[in-house]
Amino acid sequence: MTEKTDFFMEKEDRFGAHNYHPLPVVLTKGQGAWVWDVEGNKYLDMMSAYSAISHGHCHPRILETLVEQAGRLTMCSRAYYNDKLGEFLETLCKLVDMDMALVMNSGAEAVETAIKAVRRWGYQHKKIPDNQAEIIVTSSNFHGRTVGIISFSSDESYRVGFGPFLPGFKIVPFGDAKALADAITPNTCAVITEPIQGEAGIVIPPQGWLKEVKEICQKNNVLLVLDEIQSGLGRTGKILACEHEGVKPDAVVLGKALGGGFLPVSALVGRRDLLEVFTPGSHGSTFGGNPLAASVGLMALKVMQDEQLIERSAEFGTYFLNALKQISSPFIKDVRGRGLWIGVDIDPAQKSARSICEELMRQGILSKETHETVVRFAPPLVIKREDLDWAIEKIRGVLMGE
Repeated sequence: MTEKTDFFMEKEDRFGAHNYHPLPVVLTKGQGAWVWDVEGNKYLDMMSAYSAISHGHCHPRILETLVEQAGRLTMCSRAYYNDKLGEFLETLCKLVDMDMALVMNSGAEAVETAIKAVRRWGYQHKKIPDNQAEIIVTSSNFHGRTVGIISFSSDESYRVGFGPFLPGFKIVPFGDAKALADAITPNTCAVITEPIQGEAGIVIPPQGWLKEVKEICQKNNVLLVLDEIQSGLGRTGKILACEHEGVKPDAVVLGKALGGGFLPVSALVGRRDLLEVFTPGSHGSTFGGNPLAASVGLMALKVMQDEQLIERSAEFGTYFLNALKQISSPFIKDVRGRGLWIGVDIDPAQKSARSICEELMRQGILSKETHETVVRFAPPLVIKREDLDWAIEKIRGVLMGE
């Protein structure tokens, strides 16, 4: 590190709360799949801001839309209609084959929206007694960090010092359909889960599990809500990760890539009878659905389709996964993934995932560890084949200890 890098890191550490543990690099510019630091060093972005940069950094079509709309109208709140939100809602609903959407900002806000929606649906449609609705979630989940959401986290590190917690949740093992079926009661209104767990380390459930979960939910008049904030919009080689099993949920939570790498945009998209539980004043957000976000979100969806980013993720993801599986390293316990979303499980007795990420950084690749044992690779879906090949060789060298 140099004096310039130290300057920016020291200022951020001094005035900012220490709720993250960043790698020691200070970024200043991004283009496509590449970023540059304040020293002028170039890095291949293999994280995509947890899928928020799926379209690549500063995508020119989305940037043009942002600038044009910013010069016309950025905010008016939902106190009024605007001429951008309707088309965005229609495009989003048709893309994921749902009836209605409610647009928010962050992913956590959209998850909280889902919790409110399924509870009210349970009271209105399933006639669950007041304040008795139950939601079933899965272990090792990650849906955000609000107090409501961490109330159903099984990771104690997210919960220490933040109680008391919100009641009304049951946790069952991820991938265990029988445990889920056994947990259902007449007061169960919904199951909320990730089809593939991202923050847990790109954990893929047993084949057929999600389909069985859907069948169990249908049999018991329970809603299935899938959190596809990280896995959705092309990341796994399908529009939604649940499509790999041919499962259509009752609602899906989206975010990250929905903002095209420019703005926080999220949404709960689902069945009409679920979304219609909201009435004026029952839920809202000053910034949710603003015309600037709607314009950017709409263009992000168009770019994803026009540039065949979903197909690229499927093709390059298979290629990348196979290449990583061929690396014979004593550090590797497992390699798993779907599309351009891959986790390399590191043997902590041999090496820490953090140290591997630090070495990758020195080699010009930016990744990030999760839970101290997994190195994640999730490059922008616009990544070029030659850049991916370059990264594979660098990753192989680091994992082989060269």
